[in-house]
Amino acid sequence: MPVNILMPALSPTMEKGNLARWLKKEGDKVKSGDVLAEIETDKATMEVEAVDEGTLARILVPDGTADVAVNEVIGVIAGDGEDASAVAAPEKSATAPEKSAAPATPPAASPPAAAPAPAADGGGKARLFASPLARRVAKAEGLDLSSIKGSGPHGRIVERDVKAALAAPRPAPQAAAAAPGPAPKPSAPPSAPSPVSDETVKKFYAPGSYEEIAHDTMRKTIARRLVEASQTIPHFYLSVDCELDALLALRETVNAQAPRDKDGKPAFKISVNDFIIKALALALMRVPEANVTWTESAMLKHRQADVGVAVSIPGGLITPVVRAADTKSLSAISREMKDFAARAKARKLKPEEYQGGSSSVSNLGMFGIKNFSAIINPPQASILAVGAGEKRVVVKDGAPAAATLMSVTLSTDHRAIDGALGAELLDAFKSLIERPMSMLV
Repeated sequence: MPVNILMPALSPTMEKGNLARWLKKEGDKVKSGDVLAEIETDKATMEVEAVDEGTLARILVPDGTADVAVNEVIGVIAGDGEDASAVAAPEKSATAPEKSAAPATPPAASPPAAAPAPAADGGGKARLFASPLARRVAKAEGLDLSSIKGSGPHGRIVERDVKAALAAPRPAPQAAAAAPGPAPKPSAPPSAPSPVSDETVKKFYAPGSYEEIAHDTMRKTIARRLVEASQTIPHFYLSVDCELDALLALRETVNAQAPRDKDGKPAFKISVNDFIIKALALALMRVPEANVTWTESAMLKHRQADVGVAVSIPGGLITPVVRAADTKSLSAISREMKDFAARAKARKLKPEEYQGGSSSVSNLGMFGIKNFSAIINPPQASILAVGAGEKRVVVKDGAPAAATLMSVTLSTDHRAIDGALGAELLDAFKSLIERPMSMLV
């Protein structure tokens, strides 16, 4: 029996991805565990493995196809003994296939696939088949999906169909006949202004004065999540200066005493950021009420401190998570972050390596930024923005003195972390940074 290869969901929020390339071609024999294709998400490139033996009979979605919906059939495997050339493309996606190709790492549960062919509901009314994104856009714009002809697989309505319908001129509604009675109440103003269209924005600039660069999946996802975070999370900010001189001296000593291999290369090199990750993790454990995630029904109080670290990569950024950072040595955190950074730039991180987390660190100090406020990365309830360490004049024992200070700003979800609790967390962090030896015991 032929086995459908479905577009996998590689994260809980994934609705579509790009099929980067096929590693097998039609007619190739495959066995369980063989890598069939590479899928690009907004954050990483993942491999799709075969879960059964047979022959790759059909490739339905070619290399380089963008925005392939989750659970769309991308290929078909003919079973042993079946004539691969006789296998036809499926008429519709299976909603609950017995077998399908799977991503190399187990993904979060994906939403059920919508059958792409129309069917009748219990009342004999034709059901519409549309992608979740198309339904959401249509609902937001007040557009009736039944008036749209789908261009997706087997007539499925996809996002581009909805956008095309919105761009097309629509007849103005006829005015209702006047009738006696009280005047209608004016409608309430919209809660937020409608976004300005691309064409309107372009009118502000002279033709030929700019280059148009299409957004990739990563940039679209970053934009969507930042808007979501800023509109749905009530941010609250707290700032403090931390003295770094003791930490810098300890770092120099630790790095100088690092064991070396036969070529004289040190086994590790601790960075200031490694200390910051460790300090935030320990502070979260010292103030457990701040090591939380808000949900509408309950507060999730985490049993360990999983700290995300913002890493800049071409086209955007990603936040790999150092799990149980409070229990790890500085050298272990250093090695883990170097591995994360290298694989992040190659887009080889696994979804479970950048999802979740208790809080995050965003460090722009290496770019000379003195201080800034960061936007919380949902579903976390806080993020620490770290500025550059710089020499400043401070008062010690009633006299001016020079010290190396680092400004940090904690952004918190005010639903989960109140001002006093955020201040307690920041005080615990400052204490650890200024007395760094406590992080080694």
